[in-house]
Amino acid sequence: MENNDQTVTYQPPKMPEVHAVSFETIRSALKAGISDFLRAPLFGLFFGGIFAAGGWFILASLMYLNMPWMIIPVAIGFPLIGPFVAVGLYEVSRRLAAGKPLVWSEVLLVMFKQRERQLSWMAFVVLFIFWMWIYQVRLLLALFLGFKSISTIPRFIDVITSTHEGMLFVGVGTISGAILSFFLFSATVIAMPLLLDRELDFISAMIVSFKTVFKSLVPMVSWGIIVVALAIIGMIPAFLGLIIVLPILGHATWHLYEAAIGSENKAT
Repeated sequence: MENNDQTVTYQPPKMPEVHAVSFETIRSALKAGISDFLRAPLFGLFFGGIFAAGGWFILASLMYLNMPWMIIPVAIGFPLIGPFVAVGLYEVSRRLAAGKPLVWSEVLLVMFKQRERQLSWMAFVVLFIFWMWIYQVRLLLALFLGFKSISTIPRFIDVITSTHEGMLFVGVGTISGAILSFFLFSATVIAMPLLLDRELDFISAMIVSFKTVFKSLVPMVSWGIIVVALAIIGMIPAFLGLIIVLPILGHATWHLYEAAIGSENKAT
């Protein structure tokens, strides 16, 4: 009898080549991000407005739950979900670079379709780490400030700046938060635009993202610091600054991705 059984062998995904990133690359990406925002301001304001509205919702929820002391930790961790919100901005930049028309329905449809692709798994990773940050803050609050009254924001600021326990809370929280932030930044900075741009599993995309960061550690960490600094500045006036800051950073991240992966590796 003829044997029709066929052995299926696993073919690992083709990993894109990673190029080194320099400070000049970052400067050019940021410049291109500003240019994209000015070329398509309505798209930028729309997606930036969604992010700002999310901040207002969280702020209102904490006030409603009578947990105002969590506003500062949540605000610090809030930019962690920025890469996922910026997916629409990546698509806008991709279309601008390709000379394609910007049609609202098409851009939003691309975003909507991501729920069926690997980006949905990346969203889970991002939100999981964000919740890890929130629960870590609550744990540190209980360990260091459990017996102190911090029912208001001014009281919370006073406690963490004028007491030994408060300073320990800030110190430990800063170190652990920096570790979480570095891990999330390394896992997503290239992975998010990469998964939008081509078919690749989210684990492979995270590996590529980590490779990009560690291949150009100082410039990439500097980019992460720029992103965090601008995001915090944007949050100061009741999240309003994020309406401008987030679109610029989102567009810039797309151009950073293109520089890091290289045009010869772009999917056709």
